[in-house]
Amino acid sequence: MSFEGVFNIDKPQGITSHDAVNRLRRLSGIRRVGHAGTLDPLATGVLIICIGRATRLVEYLIGLPKEYEAIIRLGQVTDSYDADGALVSEQDITVSGSDIKKSLAKFRGRIQQRAPIYSAIKKQGVPLYKLARDGVSVKAPVREVEIYELAIVSWEKPNLEIKVRCAAGTYIRSLAHDLGQELGCGGHITSLTRTSVGNFRLSNAVSLDDLHDENWSDYSLPADIAVQHLPRLDLRADEAHRVQLGQRIGRLDIHPEASIVRAYEQNGRFIGILSATESAWQPHKMFLVDS
Repeated sequence: MSFEGVFNIDKPQGITSHDAVNRLRRLSGIRRVGHAGTLDPLATGVLIICIGRATRLVEYLIGLPKEYEAIIRLGQVTDSYDADGALVSEQDITVSGSDIKKSLAKFRGRIQQRAPIYSAIKKQGVPLYKLARDGVSVKAPVREVEIYELAIVSWEKPNLEIKVRCAAGTYIRSLAHDLGQELGCGGHITSLTRTSVGNFRLSNAVSLDDLHDENWSDYSLPADIAVQHLPRLDLRADEAHRVQLGQRIGRLDIHPEASIVRAYEQNGRFIGILSATESAWQPHKMFLVDS
């Protein structure tokens, strides 16, 4: 059976998520490697990387909620909304901690957010950051995002440190920029750390620099850890055999509200994802020993 696994990586500052993927490609000698959610070069923290057949589960990781700790430099606006960009404007800071608290309240819950121009969002198949670097005039899309928690960690002029828990797709750079505009002084990110993705925590992550030829596989987690948030369905031997042959099984009463479940054989081996029809569970993504 070919190697498969999930890595909870603590990405260092100064490299792209693709750089981290390439590092694991070189160490493992496996081409089939992918990450579950981009981190900017400025950002550090939790980056989930899947190898081998585990890459088939990336889609279930991308939508998980995320937590961040960020430092916003108020009084300055950059074109990228972070410290890697060019300075656009600078203003005096006259806001108080009370002003900041009031403004933060406007960004909790479901909000409309425009992504930064320098982002990986694509227009006609080309990332916006590439168009922007080529001097093409582009306008990033506005979309609805959700911020569950937003709190001040510290405020020492001009630096505001915040903690954010949000839904997937939220741009913390845009949050910093928009908050600065709301306060009337501007702002941009100078430090950003992703502290969690779902149940993956920074405290359990391995530094990319600690991975070497001799030890990289020691930090691999089982593929099904990527879907631990889905309901579990333990199958009888006959049911496991049938779904691996592409057949449907009953027992929708086990998880009547679920649309998908992670399925296991009697010996506890993860065999794949099943999806619900009106009357049965059907194979969706199966992990056969010989596949």
